[in-house]
Amino acid sequence: MPAAAMSAPAITPADLKAEGHSVPKPGDAKIDIVTVLSAPSRIEREKAALELVDLVKLEGPAAFQQLGLAAAIKKGLDDKKNPIAREGACELLAILVEQGVGNSVEPFFFEEIMKQIVAETFADKIAPVRKAAVEAVKAVVQVATSWATPIFLPILLEQIKTAGKWQVKTGALEVIDQLVVSAADQCARLMPDIIPVMVEAIWDTKSDVKKAARASLTKLCALVSNKDIEKFIPALISSLINPVEEVPKTIQLLAATTFVSEVDSPTLALMAPLLQRGLQEKLTSTVRKVATIIDNMAKLVDNEYTVRPFLPKLLPGLLKVETTVGDPEARGVVTKAIRTLRDISKTEGDGTDLPPLKHITPAQASVPLLEALKKADSSSTLTAEAPLIHYASSLVANLVNARNYEPTEWDTALIPYVSLALPHATRANAAGGVVREVLEASAKEEGEKVEVFDDEEEGEDLCNCTFSLAYGAKILLNTATLRLKRGHRYGLCGRNGSGKSTLMRAIDNGQVEGFPSPDVVRTFYVEHDVDGDETENSIISFVLKDKRILKTEAQCREVLDSVGFNAQRQEAAIGSLSGGWKMKLALARAILFEADILLLDEPTNHLDVINVAWLENYLCSLKTCTSIIVSHDSGFLNNVVTDILYLNRFKVKRYPGNLDAFVKFVPEAKVYFELNPAEDYNFKFPDPPLLDGVKTKEKSLMKMRHVGFQYPTAPVQQLYDVSLQVSLSSRVAVLGPNGSGKSTLVKLLVGETEPNKGGEVWKHPNLVIGYVAQHAFHHIDNHLDLTPLQYMLQRYQTGEDIEELSKGNRKLTEEEEKKMKEGSTVVVEGVKRIIDDVINRKKLKQSFEYECSFKGLSSSENIWLPRDELIRRGFEKKIMEVDTREAQKAGLLRPLVRREIEAHMADFGLEAEFVTHNTMRGLSGGQKVKVVLAAATWRRPHVVILDEPTNYLDRESLAALIEALKVFEGGVLVITHNREFSESICTEVWAMKDGYLEASGHNWVEGQGSGPRIDKADEEEKEVFDAMGNKIEQKKKAKALSSSELRKKKKERMARKKLGLPSEEEEEL
Repeated sequence: MPAAAMSAPAITPADLKAEGHSVPKPGDAKIDIVTVLSAPSRIEREKAALELVDLVKLEGPAAFQQLGLAAAIKKGLDDKKNPIAREGACELLAILVEQGVGNSVEPFFFEEIMKQIVAETFADKIAPVRKAAVEAVKAVVQVATSWATPIFLPILLEQIKTAGKWQVKTGALEVIDQLVVSAADQCARLMPDIIPVMVEAIWDTKSDVKKAARASLTKLCALVSNKDIEKFIPALISSLINPVEEVPKTIQLLAATTFVSEVDSPTLALMAPLLQRGLQEKLTSTVRKVATIIDNMAKLVDNEYTVRPFLPKLLPGLLKVETTVGDPEARGVVTKAIRTLRDISKTEGDGTDLPPLKHITPAQASVPLLEALKKADSSSTLTAEAPLIHYASSLVANLVNARNYEPTEWDTALIPYVSLALPHATRANAAGGVVREVLEASAKEEGEKVEVFDDEEEGEDLCNCTFSLAYGAKILLNTATLRLKRGHRYGLCGRNGSGKSTLMRAIDNGQVEGFPSPDVVRTFYVEHDVDGDETENSIISFVLKDKRILKTEAQCREVLDSVGFNAQRQEAAIGSLSGGWKMKLALARAILFEADILLLDEPTNHLDVINVAWLENYLCSLKTCTSIIVSHDSGFLNNVVTDILYLNRFKVKRYPGNLDAFVKFVPEAKVYFELNPAEDYNFKFPDPPLLDGVKTKEKSLMKMRHVGFQYPTAPVQQLYDVSLQVSLSSRVAVLGPNGSGKSTLVKLLVGETEPNKGGEVWKHPNLVIGYVAQHAFHHIDNHLDLTPLQYMLQRYQTGEDIEELSKGNRKLTEEEEKKMKEGSTVVVEGVKRIIDDVINRKKLKQSFEYECSFKGLSSSENIWLPRDELIRRGFEKKIMEVDTREAQKAGLLRPLVRREIEAHMADFGLEAEFVTHNTMRGLSGGQKVKVVLAAATWRRPHVVILDEPTNYLDRESLAALIEALKVFEGGVLVITHNREFSESICTEVWAMKDGYLEASGHNWVEGQGSGPRIDKADEEEKEVFDAMGNKIEQKKKAKALSSSELRKKKKERMARKKLGLPSEEEEEL
């Protein structure tokens, strides 16, 4: 357990007896110390060390002086003739740490022996001694608070730079590797100090050092969280290792990057060596690109403190280039970069004479610490020179110099050490008060405000643990503290990629270190997706099959009834449930499970307004159950949560109150909940091609007339007498409660099902529809091991959409096959022929006629039959296949190649890296939805139909989708419960209630309507180029004259003829 965990209760002799240990006497210590440092048997040394551990547990840090431990360890390390003594001293340190007294060891270790072990024992001639020394130092830094990293790191870096023996360097690098794992946040913060040393070490003459330094540098680079730089990290490392060849290539890559993420200290630390080297390149084009990168990155730096350490490396180089570069345009770019750097750093010189930043020293930090300790324990005799006080003061100084005044950070960093300075009887209760007093005094001195929430200690703790969390090689949380109170409702907030859903999954899977076991705290992950194998089961049987639910059938039925599942609905198949009812089913299972903690990931997805209100009331009524909620629905979060857990900079911080209160504490977090599009983040739908016979946007493309429908397994009809129409100008919101028939209506429109209770559905023969289903992932569920590129190649391999072929309106029923068989006989010139297939189409007046082939006859015998006749003969679905192919041709079939697919998916915010190189199984929910949107619109649809598009899309993507739909040239039809989304786009409402549709705000017309013509291209805007790319000047076509103008022109021509004058045309010749 890291030292960042809160202090353990005081150890008493009774505790040691309870553990089966004998209570050691101080007089025994000398015997044990001698044994540790001289016994040839490892077992004897370990036994003696464990007895010393018990004494340290009783006495605390004072034991090192009182029992002579400090002197004994130093004596063992100094004994150059006895390797057993040196190894024993190192092993004693490691055992003390492993046995839980690491906090007592650290002050003494830092003050007296770390420098000696690193500088001397790391290079011991005896291999076991070297190994024991490295393991001892690693053990200490592993359990130390991460805020001790600035204390340990300078010692390690100094040895890597100056040590004469290579074993010292490799040992120090091994310890740094441990710090990267156990103190990731501090290593990231201190990268400006670490990277320059690493850059030197990768060129060490000793291959072992070179190899270890390169491995350490790679691990350090994983801490860079800047999304713009992440994908270039391998190239950046290569440029450090092989600068002559790789620096120009890497600069070329980075120059083409648009920087949008905040540029922090770790990012600058990694980039600075490359940029510094790039300014020394001879090519003006390279230097210009470096200046552009510096200018772009500097604009995204938060404050002058971040950029100042890098000014001496970058500004002098830029100033030199400004005076030597010959190209005026390049010089202007360099001058602009210099101006930007000076503005952000608030300096005028070259950055080499900046005054040092204000830092407090451990001596200054010890003043409020000693005052607070004296107030808590009037008998305390500790002074600033005591190792424990000096060490704790160094931690205080590190926190203040980092401008970190988070109470949870101070508690986790200091309480384990402050408690050691207090008497056994009071330390458990008094340590927190001492730390809080030091925090407030330090913050006041620096003019900072401390956010202290009075309710932190109120209520019963369900969980209070410190843990780290990673996703692959990316560290998401490092020594983060999670404290949950019974009955609280926590909203989990943070920017995309901060680890919200990963944390929820980790809690559910038992992967969070220190989180209570399922026997102690019962957690339930609420998700609405149901395994495909369960769709045929009834609702009640599905619930009863869950082995985690220990309830009788009667109790299960009662709970199901309480959330809206009446006796009749309980017997229905799960597959017949809408998305909203599936979510209610998941919540019913959670109620039956009687969870202590509910984990809800996007719980309002698919829920209508009524059910969202029901969910709000239900969650607020839970007094003994805690909820952790991830949701993009800001209104829902605001109404429900009692606290916000904010994931930021590798930590979790709690803020009391709802979303509005949180935004007051953290104003920059407002962007997570606003629906404003980012300037550099846009979606773009492809423009639809023209349709035959459609001259205005009001002309109907789809119609329903008096349609009725009922699912075979449903007891009642879903749709009654529905009539509607859709055009290119349609902006329709389909609204209604869960289960009212909205998704069923859309499925009839797109052809997934067909009317079975009367009525007809008509579509323009060339119409292309882009459809995203309610459960968006069902489009890709069977292809998760493919990359998005492979999925697109497979789905459109024939030029048609393979999903179209599986729709209900493309499958022949027995009745339709029978009708086709009866209508397939055609008499041609007195001879009976049997139609084999419908293979082609051409225009016939206001309709079409189709080429039919015949069984047993060659293609020369094919004939053309009118559309209406073929429909009468039962060939409607064969006609539909031909229409789909022709629609593709009319849509100018796109080349199905990698570059075209990557460009299309980039229009929906999905980078080429994810499209070509990542399988869909590894994509986030938001990225998968982008794949689905891009795939649905590949064929340039005339109408886009989106069923619950707001599910799984973050606010940024939602805003981009709204802006894209606003300017889309085709029709839009959306089913959504998100009022903000529908009101931003839609002017027409289809209200569904109990299977009936009531339309409002529509402009349904017969014929073309009165809108502007879209079937004639604007000739003036057309540009024509020859094969060499030269623009061809075209003569403007003469404007068509009206009949009155033609009569006038004729009169003028006749008058000229009478006078014997040539006509205007002859004059031009």
